Amino acid sequence: MKQIIFFLTAILLSTNVALAQTDDEAASLSVGEESYDFGKIKENGGKVSHTFLVKNDGRQPLVITRVIASCGCTTPEWTKEPIAPGKTGEILVTYDPQGRPGAFAKTVSIYSNGKKGSQVITIRGEVN
Repeated sequence: MKQIIFFLTAILLSTNVALAQTDDEAASLSVGEESYDFGKIKENGGKVSHTFLVKNDGRQPLVITRVIASCGCTTPEWTKEPIAPGKTGEILVTYDPQGRPGAFAKTVSIYSNGKKGSQVITIRGEVN
């Protein structure tokens, strides 16, 4: 019985919180550029990196909960602390060309508490 009451109370509280925060008040993630082209890079030249800037266009702090690359050759690092409204954070994407000759296009998915929930950015180039 206590579990049922707890469950119902949790549902009511989460519903009230969701209703209280309208889209105008929510955090909102925007990315300055959604794609970056490294051009031609050398396979033995080592890893290459690019920093994507993300901005919170909302009224609540933006929390990036996870950032997932489409493969193990791509490594993302991101701002872990909440991004205040109007402020920016960074997502550093590093690609390892070793053993991967030819053209590449890799996606990185950004998950947050923003209005859209997720955003995809892309890196591309050609390994010689």
